[in-house]
Amino acid sequence: MQSLKGMIYTERFLLEPGELLIEKDIIQEIRLCERDCLTDREKRRYLLPGLIDIHFHGCAGYDFCEGTREAFTAIADYQLRHGITTICPATMTLEEEKLGEICSACAAFAQEDGTLPVPFGEMLGGIYLEGPFLSYEKKGAQNPAYLAKPDMGILTRLQDAAEGLIKVVAIAPELEGAMDCIAAGRERFRFSMAHTCADYDTARRAIEAGARQATHLYNAMPPISHREPGVAGAAAEDGRVMAELICDGLHVHSAVVRSTFKLFGAKRIILISDSMMAAGMSDGDYSLGGQAVKVQGKRALLADGTIAGSVTNLYDCLRMAVSMGVPKEAAIRAASSNPARALGIAGRCGSLGVGKKADILITDEELTLLAVIKAGKEIAVR
Repeated sequence: MQSLKGMIYTERFLLEPGELLIEKDIIQEIRLCERDCLTDREKRRYLLPGLIDIHFHGCAGYDFCEGTREAFTAIADYQLRHGITTICPATMTLEEEKLGEICSACAAFAQEDGTLPVPFGEMLGGIYLEGPFLSYEKKGAQNPAYLAKPDMGILTRLQDAAEGLIKVVAIAPELEGAMDCIAAGRERFRFSMAHTCADYDTARRAIEAGARQATHLYNAMPPISHREPGVAGAAAEDGRVMAELICDGLHVHSAVVRSTFKLFGAKRIILISDSMMAAGMSDGDYSLGGQAVKVQGKRALLADGTIAGSVTNLYDCLRMAVSMGVPKEAAIRAASSNPARALGIAGRCGSLGVGKKADILITDEELTLLAVIKAGKEIAVR
């Protein structure tokens, strides 16, 4: 039985003094105690749940859409070493045949042991389908050549290729067929309003049809205003909807990040990285969805100046959110428990609870990452 002592981020979403007891890959017991039961060193050590990134495209020089074992392995290895113990990589807008190949390759690799410290399937929380059901006007860095009307036939074929791994489907509610698609597929997929020109009323209808998420809130959608609340306003007022937020210091202003946590509440925000292949790499030329991207500093831009995702991993987004003034406890929840609920995997990960996977991060009080434990195995950090 392995023992870890420190300030435990409990399922009450508080940092509380205590001890975690782990056997093999499962948390067997949590013993909370008074703060003085810990040594001074243990009082300065945080035990956090492994983070879950439900929306990112690549990192370490690789793109999920490459669909190769090499890409999957490099991506998973980078994420593990940066404290992200569960991943839900996202596709880009591509032709259906290519998307099917990516989904099929991912499903196949998830069944293999691979060369990682833990099998790829142990890390995989699902696949995020970002495209092709998106608005041309708000396409962002998506390739307009492959945009398509929402179609349950396409979704069914892709889900078959993915062997059930597609969890989140991005969709522009105003597109022809979107409402029918959401209503028909709401039991099989989590629909997220995305890359959209939808107004408030259209977003409300999408929520009533079954949409339960908003993709990278504020980005690739009309701005919220006092007369036109749009998707953001519709999502904020409905307690069933969760909102993704990119906290890389570029996509959303710090004041808006703080306000959004207050508007939605800590239980409905999902921190995401939306990272592309340049995360963890130097400045230079890269690609995203087959389109050329120039990276300089924190900025990843298409030739026309469109932002093409981020170059920041989720752990650094968590620290950035805290530096912006979001309480630690709220930011941690938004990067662990909330995404686990969104993916329907909260029963096994996303929090430190008895019977759950021993996916644990050890940090100091400044959230400097000291150690990563995935399914009971210690992983080398950064």
